[in-house]
Amino acid sequence: MRYNTLGQTGLFVSELCLGTMTFGGSEGIWQNMGGLQQAEADELVRTALDAGINFIDTANVYSAGLSEEITGQALRNLGIARDQVVVATKAFGRVGEGPNGSGATRVHLLDQVKASLKRLKLEHIDLYQIHGFDNVTPIEETLEALDILVRHGHVRYVGVSNWAAWHVAKALGIAERRHLAPIRSLQSYYTLAGRDLEREIVPMLTSEKVGLMVWSPLAGGLLSGKYAGNGADAGGGRRASFDFPPVERDRADAVIAAIRPIAEARGATIAQVALAWLLHQPVVTSVIVGAKRAEQLRENIGATGVELTADDLAALDSVSALPPEYPGWMFARQSANRTKPSPRR
Repeated sequence: MRYNTLGQTGLFVSELCLGTMTFGGSEGIWQNMGGLQQAEADELVRTALDAGINFIDTANVYSAGLSEEITGQALRNLGIARDQVVVATKAFGRVGEGPNGSGATRVHLLDQVKASLKRLKLEHIDLYQIHGFDNVTPIEETLEALDILVRHGHVRYVGVSNWAAWHVAKALGIAERRHLAPIRSLQSYYTLAGRDLEREIVPMLTSEKVGLMVWSPLAGGLLSGKYAGNGADAGGGRRASFDFPPVERDRADAVIAAIRPIAEARGATIAQVALAWLLHQPVVTSVIVGAKRAEQLRENIGATGVELTADDLAALDSVSALPPEYPGWMFARQSANRTKPSPRR
């Protein structure tokens, strides 16, 4: 297991992060995610920590808060020292009735951090993330609220999830100008079957040195090896009842076909190669992996030992590449004659 710094911080997090969306779900969309109870969650947390994972991600909306409760209790049940684990959670989604029961407002965030701390049974949250972009609340208000949480010691670092590149860039500028706690990470969807992130977000993250946490790295199970192509799910995976996130199926079929010989040559699974590709991307800080069973988690952890060659990466890049889109194709065209001069000998 390798460790990376979280954006422009000195905090080291494991290249894999344990996602807890499978914890506690019993109804609605959460039933499709896993519905793991305390003993099963304890086993997953133990498996992750034993493998060197020191990073756990949850959210206040997962199973209506039950995921946070189970996560916090698992750390207690296993006797994990607080400084040995980096705990991340999120707020934004609807958790209460009325017009103020969701969002990134000062009132909502200050209330929700207290609720999350209580459920997690912790004195502080290492990474507190805004789970989505609030198109009503001014970014200034959100950043000021997050800064209050950092200054009061409830939160160590702040991040966001599912924001556009311009959202993050604007927030960074406001935080710098007002001397507020800056955004240190972005949690986004990124996978071989969906590389949209590379158009605007990846260049921004690289330029501003913001960390990237990847959610749904297997495209909602599509790259797990269960998917047989042509819309068929050979293993009764999650997509059979919850077809998310959206994926261009023809491209996904081509990706799986390209992964298969690489996996066979290394004695690896399709899922492990798909995860390994992400771990080879310089912009990626940590890849979030969830599981319903310990053996499934161990398989995902095995991706850290899969080394892909330059030829492997080139083959996967070619088959999964995004179609050209303006202004990207114009950048490539116009920059062709802007090369650095060779040093004088």
